[in-house]
Amino acid sequence: MRNSLPNIFLKYPNDWKLLFYQYQTGQNSFPKRTTMDSAETRKKPHVVCVPYPSQGHVTPMMHLSKLLYSRGFHVTFVNTEFNHRRLIRSKGTESVFGLPGFRFETIPDGLPPSDRDATQDVPALCDSTRKNCLGPFVELLKRLNSTAGSPPVTCVVSDGVMSFGIEAAEEIGVPEVQFWTASACSFMGYLHYRELIKRGIFPFKDENFMSDGTLDTPIDWIPGMRDIRLKDLPSHLRTTNPNHIMFDFMGEEAQNCLKSPAIIFNTFDEFEQEVLEAIASNFFPRIYTVGPLHLLCSRHVTDTRINSINPSLWKENKESLQWLDRREPESVVYVNYGSVTVMSGEHLREFAWGLANSNHPFLWVVRPDIVVGDSAMLPEELLEETKDRGLLVSWCPQAEVLSHQSVGAYLTHCGWNSMMETVCGGVPVICWPFFADQQTNCRYACTRWGIGAEVDHDVKRKEVEALVREMMEGEKGKEMRSRAKEWKKKAEEATHVGGSSYSNLDRFIKEALNCVE
Repeated sequence: MRNSLPNIFLKYPNDWKLLFYQYQTGQNSFPKRTTMDSAETRKKPHVVCVPYPSQGHVTPMMHLSKLLYSRGFHVTFVNTEFNHRRLIRSKGTESVFGLPGFRFETIPDGLPPSDRDATQDVPALCDSTRKNCLGPFVELLKRLNSTAGSPPVTCVVSDGVMSFGIEAAEEIGVPEVQFWTASACSFMGYLHYRELIKRGIFPFKDENFMSDGTLDTPIDWIPGMRDIRLKDLPSHLRTTNPNHIMFDFMGEEAQNCLKSPAIIFNTFDEFEQEVLEAIASNFFPRIYTVGPLHLLCSRHVTDTRINSINPSLWKENKESLQWLDRREPESVVYVNYGSVTVMSGEHLREFAWGLANSNHPFLWVVRPDIVVGDSAMLPEELLEETKDRGLLVSWCPQAEVLSHQSVGAYLTHCGWNSMMETVCGGVPVICWPFFADQQTNCRYACTRWGIGAEVDHDVKRKEVEALVREMMEGEKGKEMRSRAKEWKKKAEEATHVGGSSYSNLDRFIKEALNCVE
């Protein structure tokens, strides 16, 4: 079997069965399409969805795509070639076959070719996508418009940090909307990055800002964001480098969203009400809150074929759900730091011993690449001590795990998908934010939403043990769990027929995508 895939596999990702046969038999050309256009097919609205190429962005974009497909849209979902190959390795070639009316396509990300099963370097990927993706994306849109058996492209939904989609849609003359896949509160923070420069806060003069109390400075000049400190704004500001790639990229991409006709958010009105109102009244009125998207999708997409499409870039361990079935209600601590977070081996061991010493059962997702520059190895004596009450997996179906009755708390990096999924599960959080919007989400979880407690960045096992015990046994933990269940009920109400997010999806389709069902 050959070890690499020819370019034709990437150029035509929907025709895997035919292409694989041709590849095996030595045929190198791709046949012209002969499918006849039907009037019904050509009338369908055709949305092209392009997420930022990271798991935390691909997942919500897939939920939105499935919802649009269920509302009668022809959908083209655009992965990067790197992630396309990861999907195939994770789920097999069937994962990219698509369905009638739901197709996968690819564009290059501009980085050197790689077959690593790990998240790419974030700054390099951000810099590359904004410099290199516009041309290939325009070319793809034009090719889709001339593809037999497919309706012409009628709209584009691009990730809020893939703003080249705005220019590409303008070039072919169709509507475009931005999908901000993180929290609304973080979006507001990014919108004020330019103000940090004007006020002389960014860049910091020297490295002392990390330890001299500067980050505890109250910030009272951002509308809709009360009781926040400098440390609670998205973390890319924490640098002495005036040309820091991520500060520039995220601040400018947030500003670019304001150039789009509409922005959608994976949140619900009541959860981020104050900041949403501030965005609408001060910056951009045409916003649509359609979350939690995974809950809206699970409730209103009934086609088993489309539901079977799984966007996970990692192989999921289904044993985790069976393991949870054998545990008592609300007895398990679930631990997952997401797809990007990395840590030192020392911090990994401190987390491990803290969990072990709490004496509570735990389900822990330990990615192979979670430790910087080393393998994620845990002490043998710890593994032996916890073998009857701890399960380690490399990845799992998280939304299902957090909705399982056995899970009583979630130790998390506070990524936005995780926050939405834990709210829908009614599970409180122990927060260890890593970067970007996670610091903002952590602050809101601990102060505004009342569902969280934070672990110090320099992790110590005694603190982890104490927080786990408090969350699982203490009065504060009970209060947070009660509050989390209240938010669960409100999320369910928002996604019911007639609820705010359900209705906003209808409005989004009719107003922003110019499609009357």
